[in-house]
Amino acid sequence: MTVDTAPAAAPAEPGADACAEQLRQHFPALFSGAPKPLKLRIQADIQERAPGAFSKAALSAFLRRHTGRTGYLIALTRAAHRFDLDGAPAGEISAEHRQAAIDELARRRALQATREAALQAQRRQRAELLRAFEGSSLSMANFCALKGVAADELPGLLELARREAEERAQAAPPPRHDRPPPRARRRHGP
Repeated sequence: MTVDTAPAAAPAEPGADACAEQLRQHFPALFSGAPKPLKLRIQADIQERAPGAFSKAALSAFLRRHTGRTGYLIALTRAAHRFDLDGAPAGEISAEHRQAAIDELARRRALQATREAALQAQRRQRAELLRAFEGSSLSMANFCALKGVAADELPGLLELARREAEERAQAAPPPRHDRPPPRARRRHGP
């Protein structure tokens, strides 16, 4: 008979979501509702008030994720104070920390605007491709060669362009029938 001498596996570390839920239960004044700027060195306060409830690694991971969220950064730019575990003011937010949050939010907005512009450009290109394809008498192979599109990619691009056109049509406001179209209006005056 052999004895297994392998060490038992350590229990799995709770994830950041589980840590967040435990923090809401232990400290609802700080971790429930809209994000609030956290007191500096809050991790030590949490470990002191709830000894053994949170591992250092899990708490660090949660705090890193929590303080990097857009909602938290917005709160950091708007609030006058940081808050302790009981939700009481615990020191002012330094100009350096406020500016770092403002800069990060601006970086994220610029990145989002760049992504959105790229998506809009891709949608325009697909719409132009669809219009050109529907108005073309070329064979699919010749059309693909002319437009520089792989023949196996074209059907997917055209289908996506059709869906996007349908979505735009559904999102457009219905035409107004109480006024004639702009071209049909008569000009009054000299």
